[in-house]
Order: sequence, then structure tokens, then C-alpha cells
Amino acid sequence: MLCHVKKHRAAADLTQQELADRVGVCRETIVHLEAGRYNPSLRLAHDLARVFGVPIEALFEFVDEAKST
Repeated sequence: MLCHVKKHRAAADLTQQELADRVGVCRETIVHLEAGRYNPSLRLAHDLARVFGVPIEALFEFVDEAKST
């Protein structure tokens, strides 16, 4: 899965801590999410999309790794 949260967070001029506070998670969750080491729950994905005012698909892009090899 490709994560575009960092791009949207930077465009919104939010720190990782500010974003974490808005969606009710710890900053480390945002760090891991942006680094691609964490797949969010549907609830978290929805909350992030709401903060940025975009659809979930704008933040997360599913990549079928089986087809890319």
C-alpha cells in the first residue's frame, strides 16, 4: 500500500503531533504510517481523510504486489 499522508500533512502545514492529536492517536502511529510500516484501521483512515477533506483513496493506494513482480 502506498501512503500519501505525509504529502497531505505537509500541504496542510501540520506537524505529526498535530495530526496525531486531531485523529486521536500517538505521534509514533503517524511516524510509522508515513514510513509505510503500519496499515491503518478503517476508522483511522476515515478520520485522516476527514481531517484533510479528501477521500480515503487519495491517502492510501493499494498496490497488488503479486501483479508487480
